[in-house]
Amino acid sequence: MVASQPGFIFATGIENSIPTIDGGRVRMDEMAKCGHYRHWRRDFDLVEEVGLRFLRYGPPLHTSLLGAGRYDWSFADEVFPDLRRRNLVAIVDLCHFGLPDFLGDFQNPDFPEIFAGYARAFAQRYPWLQLYTPVNEMSICALFSALYGWWNEQLRSDRAFVTALKHVVKANLLAMRAILQVRPDALFIQSESSEYFHAVKPAAIGPAETRNARRFLSLDLNYGRRVDSTMYEYLLDNGMTRDEYHFFLNNNLKHHCLMGNDYYQTNEHHVTADGATTASGEIFGYAVITHQYYNRYRLPVMHTETNLCQGPAGDEAVRWLRKEWANVLRVRNNGVPIVGFTWYSLTDQVDWDTGLREDNGRVNALGLADLDRQLRPVGLAYRDLIADWTDVLPTQSVCLQVPVALGQDYPGLAGPPAPTSLDAASATGAPRNAE
Repeated sequence: MVASQPGFIFATGIENSIPTIDGGRVRMDEMAKCGHYRHWRRDFDLVEEVGLRFLRYGPPLHTSLLGAGRYDWSFADEVFPDLRRRNLVAIVDLCHFGLPDFLGDFQNPDFPEIFAGYARAFAQRYPWLQLYTPVNEMSICALFSALYGWWNEQLRSDRAFVTALKHVVKANLLAMRAILQVRPDALFIQSESSEYFHAVKPAAIGPAETRNARRFLSLDLNYGRRVDSTMYEYLLDNGMTRDEYHFFLNNNLKHHCLMGNDYYQTNEHHVTADGATTASGEIFGYAVITHQYYNRYRLPVMHTETNLCQGPAGDEAVRWLRKEWANVLRVRNNGVPIVGFTWYSLTDQVDWDTGLREDNGRVNALGLADLDRQLRPVGLAYRDLIADWTDVLPTQSVCLQVPVALGQDYPGLAGPPAPTSLDAASATGAPRNAE
């Protein structure tokens, strides 16, 4: 058996969002915008400089998945063996908010099966990888693409939302099953936005309750949990068949999962009587909302995303890091098995100030490091936090030991995979069509 890496999972991520906007004509590739294709070695250096061993990371789906059963591993063949040589553990993010052009968008019923084939092929090519997030933030992906009209199909209807949601969750389930066929000890960390909706007056209680029920739909379906009666009617009224619903009930892989909860200042909302929502800022906070999700699913928890802009005073992000960390400790000390924390992402992001709806090239100071690859104050603070707490947590608070295998412990495969006929991207490691 391979050795395991015990203890608490401190992580960051390199964002591989790839939604399309402008009717599919513009690809919002965050790896290209943030310079990762050019600077990936320096980015991995930064992960080590902060003292991290875990990285949420994945190849760009739109340049890796070329067609049904057709893959280009050229970029992945450079980066994943390098992570292995460094003994860094990837939490592999296979689909992040977008699809390749040949699949179109999340209304496409062919997506789940083709994606599962891709996930299986990926796991076969890189068998030392154990941790996966097959589809990132399934609920947000469906909402922003098919209910809010922001990305991809840019639709604005409940029927389009339900269609996108069932395809996204089915893809996640089929991908998990495919990966388990290759790596039976694989663990899946569902990174999902943890939300709450606050009624601003009594007349808004009904709309707020509906939204607070809808926030659980992706995880209910993914974990094979019966939805409540209101949501069952909502799903059937908007195109989900009884057979499709029972597919989710009968494909429960919950025992292979950790529940990843993402929390930002924008995750809580005010709701008015007509159902309109506005950002409320932090009211309950991560600890309270995570307890709601834990009480529903009873799974080990990981805080899989948070960040805040550095701001004009220069210490806003550091203060937020300390607040979120205090929330993590509160959750742990209340008896919830919480196994990890993540500042997302490693470097500053680009155009998230408009939710990737506009291609402005505007840098958002949200990272542990800036785009010159210099650590920000929050990066230094996170480095100190990791150094202070790594040896303390397993012995002084409720702790679940996650059986994570390090890449260097996996038997065989000392070198990178053999190239394939499609491995023809440039020598820089940048995938086709990348900047």
